[in-house]
Amino acid sequence: LFFFSFSRVILPISVEEYQVGQLYSVAEASKNETGGGEGVEVLKNEPYEKEGERGQYTHKIYHLQSKVPSFVRMLAPASALNIHEKAWNAYPYCRTGRMHNEYMKDNFLIKIETWHKPDTGHLENVHGLDAETWKKVDVVYIDIADRSQVEMKDYKPEEDPCKYKSVKTGRGPLGPDWKKELLSKKDCPHMCAYKLVTVKFKWWGLQNKVENFIQKQEKRLFTNFHRQLFCWIDKWIDLNMEDIRRMEEETRRELDEVRINTSKQNRKPQ
Repeated sequence: LFFFSFSRVILPISVEEYQVGQLYSVAEASKNETGGGEGVEVLKNEPYEKEGERGQYTHKIYHLQSKVPSFVRMLAPASALNIHEKAWNAYPYCRTGRMHNEYMKDNFLIKIETWHKPDTGHLENVHGLDAETWKKVDVVYIDIADRSQVEMKDYKPEEDPCKYKSVKTGRGPLGPDWKKELLSKKDCPHMCAYKLVTVKFKWWGLQNKVENFIQKQEKRLFTNFHRQLFCWIDKWIDLNMEDIRRMEEETRRELDEVRINTSKQNRKPQ
């Protein structure tokens, strides 16, 4: 019933820096995805504490009708294309549990669990899966400086780590052997995001096709997101968590306004 993939994303950034950079980049990416009545709606963004775990809880709805495969759009009602995401960010561990929609209920699930570690990606099975499950996991290596991992339609020169040089940190551009160079430098910030993606899509005749599509899109998302995060480093490196929470609230209001206004305009008779 479940399909798993395990991604390693190595970055020339410290675990502490990444906490701010990730949240900044998520907010910016949400703005880029919102418009035309589609995009991200933030329902909750608040601290939580449960069974000794403390962090930030978010509940979002992704209105992404144009982003799903055309064969799903043809078969499913519009309500099926609104995806609910509930996430618990207890950094350096984060989990997005039960990304689902109301139409398919328990037949659809995307779960993403991430450990952020101050290493260069040498850990195996960091999420502690049982041996039989781990054998079935598709292992993916993401290199943010590898142009071949980027689809042509996604490529932007200003978001290319091979071209970008940070003014504030001096990091970049990243060459072909940047990971080896990283290890040779003393006290050079580095980390790895270990991402375990679990997919369940139970729909007779479409299951394998959609599961493969989702896994491919997750890899594409992880690749593009972390390329952006590195190339935006000068925008977020001086921010702290208070700045981030303030920015998230401003972004939430902005997203609601853009999504609602563009939706109204689209409903106007031509």
